[in-house]
Amino acid sequence: MRIFILALATGGGSGYSPMASGTVGSLVGLVLWWALGAANTASYAVACVAVIGLGIWAAGQAERIFGGHDDGRITIDEVAGMLLSLATLPFRPEVAGVGFLLFRLFDIWKPFPARAAERLPGGLGVMADDLVAGVYANLGGQVLWRLWAGA
Repeated sequence: MRIFILALATGGGSGYSPMASGTVGSLVGLVLWWALGAANTASYAVACVAVIGLGIWAAGQAERIFGGHDDGRITIDEVAGMLLSLATLPFRPEVAGVGFLLFRLFDIWKPFPARAAERLPGGLGVMADDLVAGVYANLGGQVLWRLWAGA
């Protein structure tokens, strides 16, 4: 069970990247988004809910294993945040690139209420700030897409 928890919590091992593990975890989320590209909206939503739910559980378990809150090796939060960043946006490479950049910006910046959400206990605290960043990135992506597509 420990191997399953760590594989999930580290975003398939992306958390073990020697540098920029959050960025590598975000790339894993981008790959998962690409794999889900043919999924209808309901299936995509189910995948998001599953990643978020399992991520909260696995992140909480991994904190106990690693011995600290929001250990840098835990990257399932970036995977989930990336999926939210691109939810309901067109399945296009340029949208993926902008979504990735926006997510990384909001994940690093942590605008309100992301920083406060990060202080929640356990796996929820690990995941919450990235979910907020994902929502902000999605909103920004929706605006940019509409401006670009309407031009």
